[in-house]
Amino acid sequence: MKSFIKSFGYAFRGIAYCIGRERNLRIHICFLVYMFGFLTVHDFFEVSRTQFAILAAVSALVIALELVNTGIEKAVDLAADGKTLPLAKVAKDAAAGAVLVSAIGAVAVGLLILYQPDAFSAMFGYYKNNIPEFVLLVVTVALSFVFVFAGPSGILKIFKKK
Repeated sequence: MKSFIKSFGYAFRGIAYCIGRERNLRIHICFLVYMFGFLTVHDFFEVSRTQFAILAAVSALVIALELVNTGIEKAVDLAADGKTLPLAKVAKDAAAGAVLVSAIGAVAVGLLILYQPDAFSAMFGYYKNNIPEFVLLVVTVALSFVFVFAGPSGILKIFKKK
């Protein structure tokens, strides 16, 4: 049982490593937070439980493939030992391609489910009439950009500078 619990720790450590070092994973996470935030906090969109489950599944697939991609890149870098090897490049490019295909598929699924012009009109009207919440949204978007481009370690450096 102890090793079973330890395996979760290793998995979370791997996820934390990727969040800290992989900008594309942070981009995916930010999009997911906003999408699921809008779907759960506000009722702008009409989404069935099945549609919600489909969105969750394709989102998990993108995140999982991003983690696998990082694992493949690190393993290939280790095996290549600093050399530029044609097959190493193929392995890394193919893994990145898998992430891209899943992300494009997830966007397509999202568009098919979430393209609801009335929902976007309602969202626009809501934020037009609730300026403080609009300002909060803009602030969170700005913070998301900092998170994506600076990463957790970059954010910590900002607060450590005095």
